[in-house]
Amino acid sequence: MSLLKNPDFRLFWGAQTVSMVGTNMTRVAIPLLAAGTLAATPFQMGLLQAAQTIAFLLVGLPAGVYVDRSRRRPILIVCDLLRAALMAAIVLGFVFDLVTFAGLLAVTLLVGLATAFFEIAYQSYIPVVVGRDKLVEGNARLESTNAVSRLAGPTLGGGLVQLAGAVATVSVQAATHVVSAVLLSRIRTPEAVPERGERRHMRAEISEGLRFVLRDPVFRAITGSAATYNFFYAVSLPLVMLLLVDEMGLSGTAVGLLMAVSGVGGVLGASFAGRLARRFGQVRAMWVSYLLTVPTALLIPFAGSGWTVALFAGPWFAMSFGIVVYNVGQVSIRQQLCPPELLGRMNASVRFLVWGILPLGSITGGALGEWLGIRGALLIGGAGMSAGVLWLVLSRLRPLRDLPAPPADSPSQDDAPARA
Repeated sequence: MSLLKNPDFRLFWGAQTVSMVGTNMTRVAIPLLAAGTLAATPFQMGLLQAAQTIAFLLVGLPAGVYVDRSRRRPILIVCDLLRAALMAAIVLGFVFDLVTFAGLLAVTLLVGLATAFFEIAYQSYIPVVVGRDKLVEGNARLESTNAVSRLAGPTLGGGLVQLAGAVATVSVQAATHVVSAVLLSRIRTPEAVPERGERRHMRAEISEGLRFVLRDPVFRAITGSAATYNFFYAVSLPLVMLLLVDEMGLSGTAVGLLMAVSGVGGVLGASFAGRLARRFGQVRAMWVSYLLTVPTALLIPFAGSGWTVALFAGPWFAMSFGIVVYNVGQVSIRQQLCPPELLGRMNASVRFLVWGILPLGSITGGALGEWLGIRGALLIGGAGMSAGVLWLVLSRLRPLRDLPAPPADSPSQDDAPARA
């Protein structure tokens, strides 16, 4: 039966959709408020950007422990309501002219903390709603929403800022989080309360999650490939804009259209992920999509004017398509193979390792750009992103078509995961 016939999944998908669109709209509005109303300096803008993601480094691992100790749906609802309240506080502050940059930075950091808890609980709650046999379909539909929101959210946000102002756009995000909380509150799928065994020290529980990710060969391969890709993607991303504007001499409109190609590729990748998994196998579709698409990044440094613009647009589309197919596969595999009592800590550990490396990649990219030039640094970034697939092809995943099914006498899929 299709998940579209599952009312609880529809509620969960709807909650995720409105929340992601609102979040991506505000990525335009908050910087505009800081730059336009508060006259923020470039350094302050950098601090504001860092405040949105640094929470995964600060509280990501403890958040995983808390998620594993609790039911996930209440965490999601509380985080949504907290983010709505914080966004409302920003709106009221600007309406009454009470906001300073320090205040905006503090609220942004708190929103990031709530988002860190939400994201970890969200990925740990999916198996409860869809069941382990529907994870690929569920993650594909959710990833399609992520891709659409990354494409449409900033566009809608920019348009709303033009029509009604940045404060009104922030108000919309506050409303989307309220709608998300309401939809989540209507889900009726029962969620077991985690067993309260002997409560251990948080450090021991964090270590257990990290050990599971780093010692299990399948999780180590998946996390290593994602971390490698993210590091070199972060190396490349700041340089891509310089390539398009400074090296290729494109207008702002042309740059926007070319960057949007990534969103189109992501939407199509999410649409085809389930079909590719059924046709070629879940595991094989994951690593082959990476192998066939990400190395096209090596063509980007050779893009220029005229027809050679295609050397940027083609790889930018292909990479997004392939990485979305890869993401659907690797997230589903992680959820299938991880014991339920470790899901929160596993997701937190992966996020900590994979997202925590992004700032280091950005700094490295800037240094390489100064040393080798934009095109030389992009060539290294493309080679590094391509090398991430080696973690997968040299692992025990490569010969597999699909994950092995659990033994016939094992507990049901809702009680215990299949282990490779």
